[in-house]
Amino acid sequence: MIRSVPACVVDSGTGYAKIGFAGNAEPTYIVPSTIAVRDQAQASSKSYKGLEDLDFYIGAEAMERPGYSTKYPIRHGLVENWDWMERIMEQTIYKYLRVNPPDHCFLLTEPPLNPPENREYVAEIMFETFNVPGLYVAVQAVLALTASWTSKQVTKKTLTGTVIDSGDGVTHVIPVAEGYVIGSCIKHIPIAGRDITNFVLQMLRDRETIPPELSLDVAREVKEQYCYTCADVVKEFQKYDAEPSKMIKQHKFTHPVTKKQFVIDVGYERFLAPEIFFCPEISNPEYTQSIVDVVDDAIQNCPIDTRRDLYNLISLSGGSTKYKDLARRLSRDLKRIVDNRLKISEELNKGIKVLRD
Repeated sequence: MIRSVPACVVDSGTGYAKIGFAGNAEPTYIVPSTIAVRDQAQASSKSYKGLEDLDFYIGAEAMERPGYSTKYPIRHGLVENWDWMERIMEQTIYKYLRVNPPDHCFLLTEPPLNPPENREYVAEIMFETFNVPGLYVAVQAVLALTASWTSKQVTKKTLTGTVIDSGDGVTHVIPVAEGYVIGSCIKHIPIAGRDITNFVLQMLRDRETIPPELSLDVAREVKEQYCYTCADVVKEFQKYDAEPSKMIKQHKFTHPVTKKQFVIDVGYERFLAPEIFFCPEISNPEYTQSIVDVVDDAIQNCPIDTRRDLYNLISLSGGSTKYKDLARRLSRDLKRIVDNRLKISEELNKGIKVLRD
């Protein structure tokens, strides 16, 4: 029997959950992956006895509720609290998608190297709690490669390529060959969207006066609205020093309680924040390997017959890869590494030939 109803798609990330239906070009909803539960002292009062399981909010509502504790069930791409995750799934299905679960199959995503027990927990929740008729759990990297077929830059539909998946909590470099993840060659980068937000926050705090309760939200807004990737940091500094009125932006926001308006300058952090992908020592002195070197190492560790195709298709996935010119900078720096390796190889081959002659 052919099902006439579309499958539901839920892509749960550390920072945001993307929710929608199969066949649509974009998610129907994008909501923060957070849940607000009432503080323990208030939850234990007589008036709330027996209502603890019903008294919660998710998404944007969770971040606006006074008297509630904001929790993040997903950290670094992996679910850490399944009770909170089940509540989020409940709201996702009934409040946002507004579907009857037994009528729809579900496609869920998982990060690379997801523990098998996590997949079992997901299946248990979906089949036993929501009674879904069908469930498929797919690796995000493979789905990202499939989604890249819609891009005009992709001329050949293939499931062989390298996926750079960078969200709010974790960044992975994942080689995929013929639709299968090469698990032994996956690389992890300890830099993601949350680190960039904290970097912007620190730079703003050193220069501007921002209410502490709004500082993280303001830093996130600045990151999403003004940041971009530059080709050369030194030249970019020179641009700002030569034309500050043109390069420095002003960000305006209003305090939700006092209604007081604030205006702050957004300067060097516009290009320095995304730069930590390429020069991570700016943010973390203990980690010095750039994202370009990590990508090159991941591909070089793969079987030699797959490397050409892995270099030919590099797909960027996740909110932290959306900075302007990030793909161009990554392509340029990676090409330099490969060209230098080929040049050295040619010189070595010439030397071997001379010795043989």
